[in-house]
Parts: sequence; C-alpha cells; structure tokens
Amino acid sequence: MATMESLIGLVNKIQRACTVLGDHGGQGMSLWEALPSVAVVGGQSSGKSSVLESIVGRDFLPRGSVVNLTLIDLPGLTKVAVEGQSDSIVEDIENMVRSYVEKVSFLTLASCYMTFDAKMYMTQSKPNCIILAITPANQDIATSDAIKLAREVDPSGERTFGVLTKLDLMDKGTNATEVLEGRAYRLQHPWVGIVNRSQADINKNVDMIVARRKEHEYFETSPDYGHLASKMGSEYLAKLLSQHLELVIRQRIPSIISMINKTIDELNAELDRIGRPVAADGGAQLYMILELCRAFDRVFKEHLDGGRPGGDRIYGVFDHQLPAALKKLPFDRHLSLKNVQKVVTEADGYQPHLIAPEQGYRRLIDGSITYFKGPAEASVDAVHFVLKELVRKSIAETEELKRFPSLQNDIATAANEALERFREESRKTVVRLVEMESSYLTVDFFRKLHAAPEKKPEKNGNPPGPNNDHFHDTSLARIGSNVSAYIAMVSDTLKNTIPKAVVYCQVREAKRSLLTHFYAQVGRKEKERLSAMLDEDPQLMEKRTQIAKRLELYKAARDEIDAVAWK
Repeated sequence: MATMESLIGLVNKIQRACTVLGDHGGQGMSLWEALPSVAVVGGQSSGKSSVLESIVGRDFLPRGSVVNLTLIDLPGLTKVAVEGQSDSIVEDIENMVRSYVEKVSFLTLASCYMTFDAKMYMTQSKPNCIILAITPANQDIATSDAIKLAREVDPSGERTFGVLTKLDLMDKGTNATEVLEGRAYRLQHPWVGIVNRSQADINKNVDMIVARRKEHEYFETSPDYGHLASKMGSEYLAKLLSQHLELVIRQRIPSIISMINKTIDELNAELDRIGRPVAADGGAQLYMILELCRAFDRVFKEHLDGGRPGGDRIYGVFDHQLPAALKKLPFDRHLSLKNVQKVVTEADGYQPHLIAPEQGYRRLIDGSITYFKGPAEASVDAVHFVLKELVRKSIAETEELKRFPSLQNDIATAANEALERFREESRKTVVRLVEMESSYLTVDFFRKLHAAPEKKPEKNGNPPGPNNDHFHDTSLARIGSNVSAYIAMVSDTLKNTIPKAVVYCQVREAKRSLLTHFYAQVGRKEKERLSAMLDEDPQLMEKRTQIAKRLELYKAARDEIDAVAWK
C-alpha cells in the first residue's frame, strides 16, 4: 500500500511533467486537470487570503511531507459595484467563481496563491475542485455567499470544507458554536474555526509559527470553544485536507493512468503519421529513400489501374479524342475532283497512264496517310500530360513523402524525365505505324475493287471530246472514292494500333520503369547528398521533437505511477 507521502510525491512529479509539457489545463484532455487543487471562496474581507497564508505557511502532512497544491484565491464575492467598477462586476465575479469551483479539476501544485480576472475563468471546464468556503463568524451563516455558492455547485457537499474566520472579533456574549458543531448548517466535513493573524501581527511581521501558537492558545483557553479545541485551527484544517487529498488522489490514479495511456497511444499515432526521425546511417537513408519511392510508385500505379481516379482519362484519349481528330482530317479537300485530277496528272508526267493511274493512286494515298501523323502525335502528347498530372497527384497523395519536400522534387524531376523519354519513343512508334501504312499498301483491297463491276456512264448522245478519255468527272470521282475507301480502312486500323503503341511505350513503361534511372542514380550518391534529399520542413521537425518530448514525459509519468504500490 502506498503511503500518503509517496502519493503526494507522485502527484508532484506528474505536475513537474505538466509544467515541462506546457500543460496548464483549460482545453481538451489535460493531465494537469487530473490533479488536485483547492479553491478558496468567500466574500470580500472574509479572511480568504489569511487562510491561504496559514495553509501555505505550514506542513500539511505527517513527518514533514508538504503537499504542493495550487491554492486559488478567487476574488471576493461582492454585493454592490463601487466607483470605478463596471455595473456587471457583481455578476461577473459570481459567475467566474461559480464556473471555477463548479468544474475546477484537481489542478496542482505550486506553493503559492493567485487571483484571477473574473471573465478569464467564466468558461473554464475543470471538474472536482476542493472548496474552502470561508465565512466570517460575525456574519449570519444563512447569508454566506461562500456557502450559497458551494451549495449550488456541490449540492452533495462531498468537496466542500466550511471554514469560519474572525471568531476572535465576534461581539461579546455571542459565539459560533452552533455553526462549528454543525447544528446551524451541516456539512459532510466538519466545520473548522480559524483565528488569523491580526493586522497588528502582520504589521509586526509575526511569523506563522508564532501565529499558530497564539491560535492554539486561543482555542484552548476559550470558554466557548475549549471543548472543540482539538478540532479547530489551521493545523486541524491542514489535517482534514491531507486526509481528503489522500482519498482524492487514490481515486484519481486509475483515471490518470487511463488518460496517460490514451495520450501515449495518440502521440505514437501522430509520430507514425508524420514519420519517425531520419536515421543518420547512409545505408539506412538509402533504404528509406527507396521505400519512399516505392510508396509513391504504388500510389501512381493505383491511379493507372483504377484504384484511384485519373487512369480513365487515358482511355478517354483513345475513345473520344483520337476518333474525333481522325474525323476532322481534311480528306474531302484532298480527294476533291479538282485535286484528284491535279495529282493524277502530275503523277503521269509526260507519259499518261495506259490503263489505271497507279502512280496517281499512290500519291493520293501517301498524301492522305500523312494526315494521320497529327492525331497520332496528339494522342501521344495527351497521354503524356495525363501521366504527368498523375505523377503530381501521386506525389501529393503519398503520405510518407509529405515530410520530405526535397525528395518530392527529386522524384518529380526523375519521373517527368522518364515520361519525356517514353513520349519520345512513343512518338517514333506511332509515326512508324503511319509510315508503314504508306510503305506497303494492302493489295487485296484494290483487287477486290477491280473485280467489282464498273458502272457504265449513261449515254447522252454526245460524242466524246478530246478531254473525256480518262479524266472525265466519273473516272475522277471513282478514283477519289476508291482512295477514300482505302483511307477509311487505314483509319480504322490506326484507330486500334495507335492506342496499343501509346500504351506499350508510355503507360506500360511508366508502370514498369518510371524511376529505374532514379534508383540507379540514388545508389551512386554520397551520404551527404542522401541526407540532403531527406531534408525536412523545419516546422515538421520541430513538431516531431515536441511530440517525442511529450511522449517521453508521459511515459516517465506512467513509470512513476507504476513504481508506486498505490493499490
């Protein structure tokens, strides 16, 4: 079983950890707010500050152990605003004191007292404060502001200690025995009478030891309170507080442990989210860079394969952009009667063709096929820009990379350089596909045309003129129609083969070897360069340091609790 001294020592150690953590309560889950405090409440001139001085100026615990409570001297409750105070001062002070003692947590732990601006603490959320309700003995207990407020915020009275001051200043023939014996107003804890230092004692610098001796003598020799002397005075009040604090601390330890464990889990999760510190060893740094690159590569592939959005835009290039571009090619102009006649005539040269204008056909087909290079290269570029955008998005979405801006830039540069190489290879490939269509024509297509019966021109009774042998409109139209049909067949072929080439040269290579060159370069870098690649945002580094510091302090607090056999 833990002793009271060990429990108080434990609380003091946790408080010191809170001080280093900057945990002073007031918002969210707070270790500070899990520790004990005492709020001293009373009207103006009720003797609050003197009671605080008595408590702070002596030992609370047996064998010299001192409890380092935060003792909070709240502003005195008042009835009327005086000159220079706002009209709302009465309500402001009462609301502030009420909010503090209604919800004040077991704070802790400095041997001092303090006053608080009324409005500052009106919204504080701190449950379970020990309330010292100070009432002057020369005041009717029924009108005590401190008791009224304590009754409202602590109706069960579990944490309220009634303190009666100024017993030595009561009118002759009167006493406060009914209050002190609990007959006038009963509390769960016994009332304690206090005799504070007089103003004359304060002016003479009478120390607390002498003051306590005088207080003890007063109760021992008082005809009214002699029978209560053993349960009166600052020393007895300290004893009551010590006993109650022991109970409170024991009750709070399990919840403190639970809160510490939860906080440790949250801090570990936050460290995992922002990343652990970078190792100093060059090999470990290289391994970390490669792991980060693989993490990016996984996200990039998820975009391409459909696990994340974006890859469908590549299909949109093949399914919409390419067919639309092919339909817009100017074949109608190129295969107009006028241009067909021009091309066929130029192809014949000085010797007109004898049967069919084969050279004219070839020139018309070559000229038409050349137009396909534009849509083919445009498809390459469109897919390239989609891939570049997916690289950018993938870097942004790779959580592990967010802490390393330099490495992000290096990966982006390496990936874009690779995409440029893939684009160039893809462009060469699709241009070759187009040129292959020109280099060897599909003979069967024209054989089938030749085997088909020709439509004879209608007879109009006019004898053929010198220019109607082979170049009349019907013949030219048939040539243009035949070439158009062949080009349509080529268009259908390229509409299928261009996407295959683009995917093979760009998409497939991006999935397989986007960072292959980068891996080779990184493997040859010196340790200093590796460290530079893993440079982090200074704010993130500072955040990690603070989280790690908090984590160690919470672990130390948990170890301190484990070291005390409080059960």
